Amino acid sequence: MIEVKNLSKSYGPVEAVRSISFQVNQGEVVGFLGPNGAGKSTTMKVMTGYLPPNEGTVVVGGKDILEDALPVRQQIGYLPESTPLYSDMITYDYLEFVAAMRGISAEDRPARIRAMTNACGLHDVLAKRVDALSKGYKQRVGLAQAMIHNPPILILDEPTSGLDPNQIVEIRELIREIGRERTVVLSTHILSEVQASCDRVIIIDNGTLVADGTPEELRSSLSGGEQVSITLLDNEEDVASILGDWAPAEVVEHGTDDQGEAYFMLNSSSDIRADLFRLAVSHNWTLTGLHRKSKNLEDVFRQLTSG
Repeated sequence: MIEVKNLSKSYGPVEAVRSISFQVNQGEVVGFLGPNGAGKSTTMKVMTGYLPPNEGTVVVGGKDILEDALPVRQQIGYLPESTPLYSDMITYDYLEFVAAMRGISAEDRPARIRAMTNACGLHDVLAKRVDALSKGYKQRVGLAQAMIHNPPILILDEPTSGLDPNQIVEIRELIREIGRERTVVLSTHILSEVQASCDRVIIIDNGTLVADGTPEELRSSLSGGEQVSITLLDNEEDVASILGDWAPAEVVEHGTDDQGEAYFMLNSSSDIRADLFRLAVSHNWTLTGLHRKSKNLEDVFRQLTSG
């Protein structure tokens, strides 16, 4: 559906994007991640035809963004980070204006506006001016304008930026519903949402692609993919001597906690809790705690982008 080929984009001497390549397949929901200034928004603007690349290209539905700019844009719904809306317009009038600009005939516009009103929950604000809407409703109007021409592809840049927790949940659920029918490329800093709702994750840093895979693939590729902590009533040094020679895991930290109990943090490539419990039984250790922490997308993101 989308193929980015050796894409580079500079602003004067500043290289925002450096020869990145990736594909987005039809029906996928892809999280596009990176630190501030990594090149996410620039890449999205090039993908939508808003900016031309310096090198490389983007092919959307078999059409090149430079050679077939208009057909490409007809396939895409775009919500920029800033959610640019005409603030002095009535919400209904704004959606009608966008529908006209998208080439929807006058007789079909009411039906499309009704569909977007239902999809985005805009019934209560159609008669209000855009500048009187809450941030959450403005995001909903932004999503409605992006979808009003029924595009097969949605590119959403920070759609939950600046929202409160309740609004984030509302927009998240709306995006999940949208993703059942369309290809979605989603940029966000809320990594837990990406892990829960995206089929694939692409991470860029300093304009270069540093990871591409499913959340599970990225999590399992992280060094020390599983972490287990234990606390015991036994002598710390005796336990440390045995765990230091134990092949399934690596001791990364140990000491004595505030209750005077020995504690150990262990890294491994798999879940070792059952084996660790059996080891404790064989040495008559008195376990008071055994906890597993699986590495999450935030751990992957920090390892790949923290330098």
